[in-house]
Amino acid sequence: MKRTVSCLALVVCLLAPARAGQQAAPDELTVKARALIDALARDDFASAVKDFDETMRKLSDADKLAAFWKQVPAQLGAFKRRTHDRRVREDPFDVVLVTCEFAKVTLDAKVIFDKDGRIAGFFFVPSLPPAEYKPPAYADPSLFEETEVTVGAEGWPLPGTLTLPKGPGPFPGLVLVHGSGPNDRDETIGPHKPFRDLAWGLASRGIAVLRYEKRTKIYGTRFLAEPGLLASLTVREEVIDDALAAFAVLRSTPRIAADRVFILGHSLGGMLIPRIALSPGAETAAGFIIMAGLTRPVEDTMIQQMTYLFGLDGSLSDDDKAKLAELKRQAEQIKALTEADVGKEERLMNAAPAYWLDLRDDRPAEAVRKVVKPLLVLQGSRDYQVTMEDFNAWKTALAGRSDVEFKLYPRLNHLFSEGKGLPTPAEYTQMAGNVAPYVIEDIAAWIKR
Repeated sequence: MKRTVSCLALVVCLLAPARAGQQAAPDELTVKARALIDALARDDFASAVKDFDETMRKLSDADKLAAFWKQVPAQLGAFKRRTHDRRVREDPFDVVLVTCEFAKVTLDAKVIFDKDGRIAGFFFVPSLPPAEYKPPAYADPSLFEETEVTVGAEGWPLPGTLTLPKGPGPFPGLVLVHGSGPNDRDETIGPHKPFRDLAWGLASRGIAVLRYEKRTKIYGTRFLAEPGLLASLTVREEVIDDALAAFAVLRSTPRIAADRVFILGHSLGGMLIPRIALSPGAETAAGFIIMAGLTRPVEDTMIQQMTYLFGLDGSLSDDDKAKLAELKRQAEQIKALTEADVGKEERLMNAAPAYWLDLRDDRPAEAVRKVVKPLLVLQGSRDYQVTMEDFNAWKTALAGRSDVEFKLYPRLNHLFSEGKGLPTPAEYTQMAGNVAPYVIEDIAAWIKR
């Protein structure tokens, strides 16, 4: 499991809309999913794509699938066998998860079917035990209600959920801004749903919370189908514009105190809080919360994270060293980019040059000094993704500010759930947990002050 992060970087995630048609029989979908894996195992890529729907065929034909599969041994080891499989429903899709053993790791092949029984998506996910999300004890559903809302910048409508305390109000409000990747509104990772925990826990304490699906999740197919969109994507389109749009929606919502609306950013969202706070449209925010916010360059942090993960077994194999060398090579390429590279579709660490050039001048710990609103900065000591180095950078930058509070939690990881011992990705994928209750209490108390 130590290689989960690098494995997920190898994802072929292509998802097409469901089409009208008849539901395929359960056994038929399982047979098709098994056939896909078996065809890959024997390098029969023409057979592997035979059940792909039209969009999948355009985005991942036999040649592209072959190119992907040839990369697999370097990251996962040689394919050994498929073991068991199971059916799940993820409306409006049926999904078959086929457990695949590779030489280095065991993963589930997630095969997504549309209503015609055609394959509308295929990628690998961590192979999980039956750990399931459980609502936290501090959430009291009798004290709040949830309604569906639509947020997002113009042309990019996003479904979201408003969790509103019961009663006349007006209530203070909080917008939740995701970390990196195509996150859903709950920021689901394995059996963890930290944004749902925050929403339910805070609404139980009289604070309204708005959370929403990330643009790169809802419009993943559009980004893949239109390479120009990915080539021009920056964190403004990925995160900032939609966060500001959600903030505007929450401020104008009945029973919300418009002058008491805050914005919380987690991980990448926390790193971007200074940019969000200093953007037009955020002037009326009552304050900002940074949860595990990065302060260092993303490309350098990727190397640090992977060095940690590869070293969890106490040594670095030749293969590990080769992967780290490749990451360092790409980091050097990122640092050497110029404005002439804007618009190029070449991917470095899974992002185009425009993305990296936009981040180049980001100095979150310097920019945050310009934010004149109250700030709350939260950090878990067991976080290996965003570390104490980042937390201390925030503290140094904001030293002496009477309107800034810092909270350090010795037992918490990147998702702000408790753990013991050396932190590993298994905490996120194999063990259920919730945002710690004292984090909920600290945020609620700070907002109410």
